[in-house]
Amino acid sequence: MAAGEVRFAVRVTPRSGRDAIDGVTGAGELRCRVSAPPADGAANKALVRLVADALGVPPSAVTIEAGAASRTKRLRVSGADTAAIVGRWPGLRV
Repeated sequence: MAAGEVRFAVRVTPRSGRDAIDGVTGAGELRCRVSAPPADGAANKALVRLVADALGVPPSAVTIEAGAASRTKRLRVSGADTAAIVGRWPGLRV
């Protein structure tokens, strides 16, 4: 499958002990933890870096489409392969 745009939901826990992707929730959301606090968008920036690093794309390819002030966010990743993302995180609703 060719690279394109992929959209999926993420459940974020800020102020965690470390930055990590913990898998997929029962609702099909990617579960992530970031050590940054939610103040001044620091947790959002950490989330973007975390997901970009995990997918091997630049941080500029990851955009928060919705939920910037919420724990549940909708991300758009440009230049990503849908099949590779679903293969990496089975159960993720894209």
